Amino acid sequence: MNTKIRCTLVILYFLGGYIGQSQTIHSTLKDAQTQETIPYANILLSNDRGVISNGEGQFTLHIKNKITEQDSLFISYMGYEPKAIPLLHFKDSIIYLHQKAIELNSVMISNKQYTPNEIMKLVNENLSKNYPATLRKKRIFYRQSYHQKFDKMDYTFIKSSIKAINKNLLDSLQRSVPRKEDHYTEILCDLYGNFDRKQQKILLLKACELYDKENQINLTSIEKKFKKILIDNVKPNSYLKIKSGLFGTKIEASELFKFQKDTTDAEALQKEIAAKKKREETRKTNFSKYKRNSLGTLFEDLFFLKDSKLNFVRKSNRYDFTLKDFTYVGENPVYILNFEPKWRADYRGTLYINADDFAVIRVDYSNVKPLKSISLFGISYKEHIAKGKLFFTKGADSTYHLRYLEKETGGIAGIRRPLKIIEKNKHVKGRRKQNELSLKLDLLITSLNKSEIVIFDSTDISTSSFNAYKEKNVLLPTYLPAYDPSFWEGHSIIAPNEAIKAFTVKKEIVL
Repeated sequence: MNTKIRCTLVILYFLGGYIGQSQTIHSTLKDAQTQETIPYANILLSNDRGVISNGEGQFTLHIKNKITEQDSLFISYMGYEPKAIPLLHFKDSIIYLHQKAIELNSVMISNKQYTPNEIMKLVNENLSKNYPATLRKKRIFYRQSYHQKFDKMDYTFIKSSIKAINKNLLDSLQRSVPRKEDHYTEILCDLYGNFDRKQQKILLLKACELYDKENQINLTSIEKKFKKILIDNVKPNSYLKIKSGLFGTKIEASELFKFQKDTTDAEALQKEIAAKKKREETRKTNFSKYKRNSLGTLFEDLFFLKDSKLNFVRKSNRYDFTLKDFTYVGENPVYILNFEPKWRADYRGTLYINADDFAVIRVDYSNVKPLKSISLFGISYKEHIAKGKLFFTKGADSTYHLRYLEKETGGIAGIRRPLKIIEKNKHVKGRRKQNELSLKLDLLITSLNKSEIVIFDSTDISTSSFNAYKEKNVLLPTYLPAYDPSFWEGHSIIAPNEAIKAFTVKKEIVL
C-alpha cells in the first residue's frame, strides 16, 4: 500500500475515533430575529441529560459517552420553536432560535377559560401530586458569588495614650483595608435526601474558590501589626475593655500573648503540627457542612413547601394575579400569570403554569420592599434585594423536579458609633485605667450574594439507602487566582458569566 495512503487512513482512523469519543460543547443561544441572547433555555441530550443556558445565553455541555449519528441536542425555550441538532458534527458557536407563532383562539377554545384565581386554586390542589417529597439522589453543580464593597470608610480620631497608635498609623491601616471583595465558590456534589434541611447528606466531588488572596493577607498583616503594638504596650495581667456607646466587652490581655509560640521547643513544635492537622480536618468538615446547610437553606424556600417565604402560591390570597399570556414549552401549553402583592405581601413576579396538570414549571420573583430593615444605636441594615428564578422539569414518573435555582440577595449595612479600647489593670497601684484609644466610626458597606444551582440527575432512593450513606468530609476547594476554563473540563456545569471569566487577582502595594 502506498505510504501516503496508509498515513491518510491512520489519520482518518484516529480522527474518526476522536469524533466518536467524549467532547465538550460551548455555544450561545440567540433570537434569530432580534439577535438577543436567550437565557435559561433547556439544552438536553437524546438521553434526557443536559444543562441550562446561563443569564447571558451561554452553555457548556460535556458529553462523556461515544457519540453516534442518532444522538442529537434538543433545545427548548418558552415561545420559541424547539430545535434538534445532530451531535456528531456539531460546530456552532452560536445557535439561533425562532419565535413560535401561537394561535391563541384555538388553544383557548380547546381548554376551559379559567380565571387567574381559578388557575391558582388548581395549582394549590395539585401541589402534593406534582411535587412529591420523596428521598432522592441529586447530582448538583452549585455556584456562590459574593461581592462586598465599602462605600464609606471614615473615622474621627479623638485620642490615644499609646504613642505608637496615632492618626498616622490609623490612616495607614485604613488605606490598607481592601475596599472591595469578590469571592466565587463552585462545587460539584451528590446530595442525598429530600428538601428538608435535616434530611440531607452530601458527597463533595470537586470544588474551587476564586478570590483575591492578597486581601486576606492584607487583613492578616493589619491584624498582626495592631496586635504587636498592643503586646508591646499592654501589661500581661491587664484586660481590655472595648466599648461602643452603651455596649462593652472584656478581653483578657493573655489572649494577645497565647499565640506567641516558641517553635524551637521540639514538644511545642509537635503540638503545633498536630494542631495544624486537626484544623485542616475541621476545615474539611466545616466546608462540607456549610455547603450542605447552604443548599438546604435554599431548598427550604421552594414555593410548594409549607412555611416557605415564597408564599405567592400557598398563600395566593395575598396576591393579585393577572393572565398575561399563553405560550408553549415544546408541545405543552403554558399559562403565564403575573402577580402583585396585596396589603403587606413581599413579592411580585411571573408564574409559568402547565395548562394540562397545573404545575408551576417556572417562577421569576423579586421583592417589592426591603425584607429586613434595622436601625438601632447607630447600626443599620437593610436587605433591599431579594429576587430569583426557579425552573422545573417533568420526569418519567409524571412528577416535577427542580432543574435550576437562582437566588440573589443584597444588603446595605451602616455603622456610626464611637469606639473605645481601654486597658485596665487591677494589679497595679493607683488608677486601674492604663491606656485608652478613642475614635468614631462611620462605615457604609454594600453586599450582594448570588446562588445558582443546576440539578443534572435526580433519582429516587430508599429510606434504607439514605440511612446507610455516611458523609465523607475529605475535600477542600482548590484556590484559583483567576478564572481557569480547564478546571471543570470533563464536567457539565452552568457556564460562567463574563464577570467570572474576566476575574483575575490585581496586585496592589500594601502600605
